[in-house]
Amino acid sequence: MYGLSGGVFGKFRRDARGAAAIEFGVLVPVLALMVVSVTDIGLAIYRKMQVENAAQAGVEYAIAHGFDTNAISAAVVSATNSNAISASPAPVKYCGCATTSGVSSMTCGATCPGGGSAGTYTTVSAQATYWTIINYQVVPTSYGYSTQSTVRLQ
Repeated sequence: MYGLSGGVFGKFRRDARGAAAIEFGVLVPVLALMVVSVTDIGLAIYRKMQVENAAQAGVEYAIAHGFDTNAISAAVVSATNSNAISASPAPVKYCGCATTSGVSSMTCGATCPGGGSAGTYTTVSAQATYWTIINYQVVPTSYGYSTQSTVRLQ
């Protein structure tokens, strides 16, 4: 009857009016996944920044008001608008001497190797977990962020 080059099927093969709609239908899911993925990455980075800012707020509170474990923990928790951030482990106060690799623990009032006396330091920790928007199957569905800030009080 009709061959592939003519007749009813040939007419459809030469007609390109619906090609753009089909291409759009194929690309929309890919573009949507890209938008969700980029949003997910941005929210994860934002959560990491919130954790870092919360620990910094804790040491700033300690500088301004002195060492108070409960008040510093409250400053960490209330530093951002996220209720997922916790001050864990609890803030600690200790004496030590500043070195090139950090603070070495010393007895309060002891003399440091550089000749100065040991200072009082506090370390404040903050942590939170970020859960991805969708399960991507190839990456974890949650990421734990934790950070510490240390400051000399006196």
